Amino acid sequence: ILMDELLEYMPKADGVRVEDSTLASQTLAFMQELTEAAAALEKVALVITVQSSGMGRVGEGAEKLYEQLGQVVGRVEMIYAPVQEHEITHVIRHRLFSHIDIERARDVVAEFTNYAEKESILPPGTEPSDYRKRFEASYPFQPEAIDVLYQRWGSFPNFQRTRGVLRLLSLVIHSLKEKEIPYISLSDFDLGLQDIRRELLKHIGNEFDSVLAADITGDEAGAKKVDLALGNAYKGLKLGSRAATAVFLYSFSGGVEQGAVTGEIKRCAVTSGIPSSVVSEAANNLPNQLFYLRRDAEKSYFTNQPNLNRILLTRMENIKDSEIEKMEEDLVKRNLSIGKLNAFLYPTDGAEVTDNADLKLVILRLPNESLMKSILETKGKTPRVNRNSLFFLTTLAHERSGFYNQLRKTIAYRALTKDTTLNLSNEQQREIREELRTAENSLDDMLRRYYRAVWIPTKDGLKDSDLGVPTYGGTKKLDEIVYENLSSRGEILEKIAPLLLKERFLKNKESVSTQQLYHSSARTPGGLRAVSRSVWESGISEGVKKGVFGLGELEEGKPVCGFFKESPPLLAFTENEVIISAEICIDQRKVHEDEESETATGDSTDSNGGSGDGTTIEEEGNGGDESESQPEPDSRTYVQLEFTLPHGQASSLMGMMNLLQREFNTLQIKLTATDGEMSEQDYEDKIKEALDQLGIDPDSATRT
Repeated sequence: ILMDELLEYMPKADGVRVEDSTLASQTLAFMQELTEAAAALEKVALVITVQSSGMGRVGEGAEKLYEQLGQVVGRVEMIYAPVQEHEITHVIRHRLFSHIDIERARDVVAEFTNYAEKESILPPGTEPSDYRKRFEASYPFQPEAIDVLYQRWGSFPNFQRTRGVLRLLSLVIHSLKEKEIPYISLSDFDLGLQDIRRELLKHIGNEFDSVLAADITGDEAGAKKVDLALGNAYKGLKLGSRAATAVFLYSFSGGVEQGAVTGEIKRCAVTSGIPSSVVSEAANNLPNQLFYLRRDAEKSYFTNQPNLNRILLTRMENIKDSEIEKMEEDLVKRNLSIGKLNAFLYPTDGAEVTDNADLKLVILRLPNESLMKSILETKGKTPRVNRNSLFFLTTLAHERSGFYNQLRKTIAYRALTKDTTLNLSNEQQREIREELRTAENSLDDMLRRYYRAVWIPTKDGLKDSDLGVPTYGGTKKLDEIVYENLSSRGEILEKIAPLLLKERFLKNKESVSTQQLYHSSARTPGGLRAVSRSVWESGISEGVKKGVFGLGELEEGKPVCGFFKESPPLLAFTENEVIISAEICIDQRKVHEDEESETATGDSTDSNGGSGDGTTIEEEGNGGDESESQPEPDSRTYVQLEFTLPHGQASSLMGMMNLLQREFNTLQIKLTATDGEMSEQDYEDKIKEALDQLGIDPDSATRT
């Protein structure tokens, strides 16, 4: 006597009244009598089939009816499972395939087993021979495909193990009938097909429909991005999608077991002949691209809650550009030092950049040549004088995306660490802190990679150069890197060789003004740039001392050598002060020596007052006035002059002042300028800056 699906009938019978009872109660009474009768008779078997895992879909009260039925038949029952676990593979093959090529199966299984053993991806503790036997029994399905469906998915209450597995695998076989593959693994399940997808989603919930679209099956799915990231050699194998599909099918069960370890992912996603390390790389890249994949300990699995990657990207998408720019500015400021280049950050016009002889570094977010030329040529509404003192530091376009993405990521991680509304696990909180630390530690290096285009004034305009990729983990500031680069290339000089001055400025000239030399450093684009005024002083002094050239003054437009092959005094850098070619100094010294020799010969007399040629000269009178015979003072220890300087003669005054400074240690100057007018801006930009260049504190000078 066969009674199939009895529990499908009894909940319905429970709704039918039979006098003071129900049809379900009458059925239980009947079953008790029937079982007793069957037990008492020979050659009678009563077979009752019920679902071992189907209570959820037979209606409310089914659990109680199941227990009552168990009490009725339990006295005489013998429970049988129609299909044992080790028999499921044979049932599936018999039901789904009319014929299996055994020889072909053995060859395919042997090839894969040998490959898996070589790549060390066999299940831990499993001998190759045992795995081979399991695979031969399940062929053309990989053993993992049967195990996951039968044991994990089969543990769902509404998943009929044998029938459910058969129905799902028949859909998979149908989807693969046009493909030539050696065997069927979990990675071959096409989750993009509605029939296969619906067969799975009815057990885990329709919310996973969007999960699959976002991470595996959609056109912009993260798994497909991993496919492309592996390079052209492996792009066609879709190893990212295969790995994600295997993880998805491993992720669900009616119990607590969920997720796949790397070895399981490799066995399902590999293709013979491809190194399993490539699959491992794909699996490791999945968490960076997928929104709903999680990794706890060694296992990866899907959930219907977005992972940190999704949360992070959402935060990044909502970060305002103003936040990015503020963080960039703070980062640049942090990477500037008070060094040999005065930095000006993000000026919008030339008025924001001072016009003095100090070397300056103008930093711009983007390489705006129009703005750079404007700053180079003007200071506000007036022409810029010291054009050669400017350098520009800008960014490289191809580094922009990565740098700004890292800024966004850092801001987002900082926000996540402060967000108390997120229901994050301890593991996720720890991961956020580690990722934030990693992101922050990389910012300085990425900034130096991004800000590395230097623009230098030349006589023809501006030329640009790349500072090169900086050393990872370096600690030098942006302006220090620029300065060292320019110094190594000779764009900035920390020392000026006297021969260079001679070749550059005295090759076809008798003399050149020291003021002109100094001013050319800052004013003539492409000219020699000394890091400071002291470099010029040292170079000129060394040249004079070594006799490469001399130092003197212009007198009536002609150079007069004052110092040659000796240490000169402190240079004044005036228009009248000049360096003079060595030949002129030598000639002038020779003439001077000849004149001194002639004077010494002409003035010599004998002891009686006779002339050198023997002529006697006698004084008239009686010795003259006694006061007239007093000798004139031969030196002064103090000089004080007060006069009104004729208009246009300022440059001539420099020679006298230079002479006074050579003879006296202290030279005090009082200037009073009247009968005219000067703007406050000119006073600030020209008078105070000139005093500053002379080493005089501009604020200490008395001004009225």
